[in-house]
Amino acid sequence: MRQELQEKKLRLMEILRDMDDVLVAFSGGVDSTFLLAVAKEALGDKVLSVTAASDTFPEREFQLARSLASELNVQHLETRVSELANPEFVINDANRCFHCKNGLYNHLLELVTKYGDSYTVVDGSIMDDLGEHRPGMEAARALGVRSPLQEAQFYKEEIRGLSKEMGLRTWDKPSFACLSSRIPYGTKITKEKINQLDLAEDFLLGLGLYQVRVRHHDQVARIEVEQQDMLKVVAQHEAISRALKSFGFSYVALDLQGYRSGSMNEVLKEDVTV
Repeated sequence: MRQELQEKKLRLMEILRDMDDVLVAFSGGVDSTFLLAVAKEALGDKVLSVTAASDTFPEREFQLARSLASELNVQHLETRVSELANPEFVINDANRCFHCKNGLYNHLLELVTKYGDSYTVVDGSIMDDLGEHRPGMEAARALGVRSPLQEAQFYKEEIRGLSKEMGLRTWDKPSFACLSSRIPYGTKITKEKINQLDLAEDFLLGLGLYQVRVRHHDQVARIEVEQQDMLKVVAQHEAISRALKSFGFSYVALDLQGYRSGSMNEVLKEDVTV
């Protein structure tokens, strides 16, 4: 297996070298950090990383991306986008992710013109994403944004394994998605809801929980954690309930199914157009 992974990494490096100059849409997550590290190894100073601050991207994640880019010694640009200024995003239909990524990638493509048209914009999409509701990938393809990790057929666990070997501290980082993904489809996204979610998740992470999602159901905060962390939540239920109510929720609930990626997509019908 290790030989197979090293061959995949070499394939990834070949893909990146063929692009010459690369601009990495860098979130500081497991996948984009691995991609950026390999791009640096393959291309040296021909790599540019860009992290976009926004209302739906917590400050703690932005600061992490900044520090990781510095550790990797990669040129890092910091920019800002405002999803909440886009009414198509705010209405929060099943194509919310498309509207978000379409705005982000158009912004990055505008930045590219300032640094030379030779840059290819790449993202950290992986093979695991192909089996999920990911309309943002449609936006990427339409604008010519490439996904080298998919092209080299990388899966999450493979990336974690190689990241550990490479000494990347993100190898065991919990998965993260923008805070808007915690709000049910058809429910308007507001700055107030985003702030509530940010405060709630920050509080829960501060208790030592590993993987956390707080889903926003109007007055109800539905907490998702991994099965092994449920007893930790129950043991601290009074403090958790008190804190989340202070953030504006009236009720606090623990989801007995536990954390699962994309749980808000469970209500979508199979025939949803993306």
